[in-house]
Amino acid sequence: MTVGTPLRALLAEARPKQWAKNVLVFAAPGAAGVLDDPQELGLTVIAFIAMCLVASGTYYWNDLFDLEADRVHPDKKRRPIASGRIPVPLARTVGTILLLSGCGVAALTGRWQTVVVVAFYAVLTLSYTIVWKHVAVLDLVVVASGFVLRAVAGAVAVDVPMSDWFVLVTTFGSLFIVAGKRYAELHDLGDGATLTRTTLGEYSLQYLRMVVSVACGGTLLSYCMWAFERHEQTGSDLPLYQLTIVPMLAALLRYLLVLDRGDGHGAAPEDVFSDDRVLQLLGVTWIVIFGVAVYM
Repeated sequence: MTVGTPLRALLAEARPKQWAKNVLVFAAPGAAGVLDDPQELGLTVIAFIAMCLVASGTYYWNDLFDLEADRVHPDKKRRPIASGRIPVPLARTVGTILLLSGCGVAALTGRWQTVVVVAFYAVLTLSYTIVWKHVAVLDLVVVASGFVLRAVAGAVAVDVPMSDWFVLVTTFGSLFIVAGKRYAELHDLGDGATLTRTTLGEYSLQYLRMVVSVACGGTLLSYCMWAFERHEQTGSDLPLYQLTIVPMLAALLRYLLVLDRGDGHGAAPEDVFSDDRVLQLLGVTWIVIFGVAVYM
């Protein structure tokens, strides 16, 4: 084995592709309009790095806890730890270092609240691996809570408030993504879905479709109320915040279409956004309108 091989295996186990989920850290600071301040931007970046480190640490420990199951799984057996490319003792060491490093980096924001949020995210994620992923419904709630904590980490890092409607948008939006992923897994894999997640055997497509619909409606309604609230707070004559509702609605409906197609990509939200050009266009449109509304 060459020197470069274990390094690539260590990086692969950290799953850098999943770091895109931590972009949620920028949500609250961006909505508060403070990202044009170099200091606030720097604090947000620090919180982002902290979440990435901790998330990677939890991936290591997740695969350590699931080692025996992964070794007999047709796809997961290729993961670095399950395949033996990363020895178990080394995986434990690296996973622990990543968790502690993430909390240490969070402390660089100078706010103990950031450390608490990042540490709580680590504890919640590890408890999900050990307990909650085996309990139907709670597995959805806990994973969605992880997304919410990402947004909270950004808010506390720069000490900006999160309005009630913003919290609801994050909560329902997170549940929408998580339930959508479960729906796509069950839709695409059918009877083989339980090999990936045991709780999928307790769900039906009808139930998950209902959860997705409720979460989608909650996301849209909360976002509309938040947009109206922001417009009133700014006192602007231009309805820019209201205009962001259009690409948001279109993006939600587009994502639902992808899930309903069952093309195999719906189970991985990051793949959906990286492959679907329409979603990318809607995302850019939303960013442009929202950016003008906040920073104009």
